[in-house]
This record gives sequence, C-alpha cells and structure tokens, in this order.
Amino acid sequence: METLEETGKPKVSPVLKLVLELGPLVVFFFANSRGEWLAGHFPALAELGGPIFIATGMFMAATATALAVSWVLTRTLPMMPLVSGIVVFVFGALTLYLQNDTFIKMKPTIVNTLFGVILLGGLAFGKPLLGYVFNAAFKLTEEGWQKLTLRWGLFFLVLAVLNEVVWRHFSTDFWVAFKVWGTMPITILFTLAQMPLIMKYSVEQPEEGKAP
Repeated sequence: METLEETGKPKVSPVLKLVLELGPLVVFFFANSRGEWLAGHFPALAELGGPIFIATGMFMAATATALAVSWVLTRTLPMMPLVSGIVVFVFGALTLYLQNDTFIKMKPTIVNTLFGVILLGGLAFGKPLLGYVFNAAFKLTEEGWQKLTLRWGLFFLVLAVLNEVVWRHFSTDFWVAFKVWGTMPITILFTLAQMPLIMKYSVEQPEEGKAP
C-alpha cells in the first residue's frame, strides 16, 4: 500500500492537540449551561437567542480559533477536524439564521456518517484510507490497516446512530452533556480497545544507523 511521505512540518504536542480538539466542545457545554448568565453579562450574545443558540455561536468561534491555532503551529490542517469544522460552520449558521437547533444537533450525525461511509467505501475499492491518515503515527501491515479501517468505519456509523437517538428522544441539555461527556469517553475507550490490533499488526522500523 502506498503511504504518505513525511512532510517535515512541526507537530503539535499530544496535550495541545487534545486541548484543540476538546476546547470547542467544552466551550459549547459551558455556553449552553450558562447561557442565561452570558446573555445577561454580554448583551450582544443575547441577540443570538436562547442558551443553545449562544452555545452554537461560541462553538463556531471556538472551532475557528482551534483551526487557526493548528494552522499557525503546523501550517497544515488535519483533514478530519477541517471537515468537521466546515460542517460546524454550515449547520451552525443555519441554526442561528433559522433559530432552529435541529441543524446543530444533526451536525455529529452528518460528520460521523460522512467519515464512516468514506472509510467503508474506500475498503470496498481496496483502499484502507485510515492508513493514509495515520501512517506518520504508526506503521501497520496491509491486513492491519484493513481491519482497523473497518472497525473505525463501523464505529463512526454507530456514533451517528447514537447521536440521532439521543437528540431525538432526550432534552437539549442532555444532548449537549452527552456530546461532551458521553461521546468523547466512548471514543477514547474505543481507541484504547484498538491497541491489541495495532500491536499485533505493527511493522517494526529499522533503527537509524543500521542497514535495512
């Protein structure tokens, strides 16, 4: 399988990367839970509407900030955060313009379905696309990338279905809390659960200074 070449561009530390990914979600949760307080202290935010609309506006701003910081530090934008960010801006704008929170609630469904379909579609054509995304982080055999791509593709679809169930059958506050404190732990646990597969199919790299 062809792999991406190392770009030599600076990498973001794991801690900062986690902050950039979680930061917008934490802002979203805080703004929704403290929406009335924010509206009282910042009249401009009150113009957006109720707490969920204030949270949506701040979520969009935080997402733009995270992408900008990532670009400044690395001069590149990771594909998955970029795609997610675009959907945030489009559906967030629709949410605010139409004053209908259905759009922002559907955003996780759209993003996860898109990622799942792309990964599984790539497998259908013999292309384990996850290998092109994470090849710089670790090396796996062809079979390893195929199995890992299949698992992540199905996992994204499960997240999409889960989001639909939660936002359609529970309150907005519960959905926001689940989006931050439910989806993220589930994703972390799923990621850790893939370590045995990664270890099993890892390809050892020759040490520097030694002949291959």
